[in-house]
Amino acid sequence: MRTSIIKNIEHPIQFKQQILAWSQQFREVVFMDSNDYPQRYSSYDCILAVDAFTSVKTDYHNAFDDLKQYQQVTKDWLFGYLSFDLKNDVELLNSNNFDGLHFPDLFFFQPKKIFLLKGNELEIQYLNMCDDEVEADFEEIRLQIADYRLQIADIQASEIEIKQRISKEEYLEKVSKILEHIHRGDIYEANFCMEFFAENALINPLEKFLKLNEISKSPLAVYFKNSTQFLLSASPERYLKKEGELIISQPIKGTAKRFLDVMEDEKAKNELASDPKERSENIMVSDLVRNDLSRTAQKGSVKVEELCGIYSFEQVHQMISTITSKLDPQFTGVDVIRTTFPMGSMTGTPKVSVLKIIEELEETKRGLYSGAVGYFTPNGDFDFNVVIRSILYNQEEKYASFSVGSAITSQSVPEKEYEECLLKAKAMREVLS
Repeated sequence: MRTSIIKNIEHPIQFKQQILAWSQQFREVVFMDSNDYPQRYSSYDCILAVDAFTSVKTDYHNAFDDLKQYQQVTKDWLFGYLSFDLKNDVELLNSNNFDGLHFPDLFFFQPKKIFLLKGNELEIQYLNMCDDEVEADFEEIRLQIADYRLQIADIQASEIEIKQRISKEEYLEKVSKILEHIHRGDIYEANFCMEFFAENALINPLEKFLKLNEISKSPLAVYFKNSTQFLLSASPERYLKKEGELIISQPIKGTAKRFLDVMEDEKAKNELASDPKERSENIMVSDLVRNDLSRTAQKGSVKVEELCGIYSFEQVHQMISTITSKLDPQFTGVDVIRTTFPMGSMTGTPKVSVLKIIEELEETKRGLYSGAVGYFTPNGDFDFNVVIRSILYNQEEKYASFSVGSAITSQSVPEKEYEECLLKAKAMREVLS
């Protein structure tokens, strides 16, 4: 069904820029970049998938069944996303908050063309119908302007006024309500989010992604385009990966600011590592992930490979745990996603109780924010990020949006949680302003 050819790439970083510029001619694009961040579980340095041959687009009703069927019928590479609101397919829940973006709840496509870069080696996989285009496409990519900022400099963009959906006073009040739930014993931890948005926004999505990626250099960055709907993501978090029978989840909980001064930066890192509030956040979510994975795991195979490891990114230090399991043969990859979705780091514990409370207190439908973007391989393996540190844009509606959140636990101080949200919003605000 696919033809595969290998090319040697002399300048991989420049090539990434050229291939992303080339991809803009297509209606459907997924570009994933590791930004050369050292990761144990990274399969490729960069992936580009373009041009849908087939696709599936649906709301949350029976979405996971539709995805499973689509994957089993195509048995090919599939790229796309799962929005947070697929929670309503998993449990008896609903999403009635404001939605300015209007993305489908689930979208996946089977690309005609895929480019897989690892080191200096590029594998190009084409559906056989495109065989006669391979060499011409590769030549076209190589002729792209290396610094493709030149290509987008003359595009008119509007002045953007960023507004906050929940005021500081409202935020503090809502976090206090969550703390009441925690002190009553209804829940132990809740991830509470708020939206920043801009109306009548004319932006160049590619330019904004470049800026965001440059500021953040995150290991699971994504540029996604489906016609007039865009995701520009600088996510540092892996939701779920499948390699054969091995399942890997890497929840992030725990954040500290970075400093230019080396001593001060090291101090912030060490304080994060030993902070009891941040550690308890991470341990609670790791425990939730362990329980979720155990539902599809071989008996006794769920392991915590690393608990509360500290990793540094351009903007922040993060606390990350790695939990693995071995898949019980009676389950499929989609079963693992269904039984772990939405991810623990973006919900809380116990999950269903938290989802009801945050639906009541948040004022925006999360949509693709805190969902996942990734791919399936022809043999059913997959890799998905968590959609955080991301800008969403509906070009038709001229609506740009980014959301941020933090984990509320019994030790949370509402003012500090608000400050953490502003810290996480900094890069996106800078890019859009």
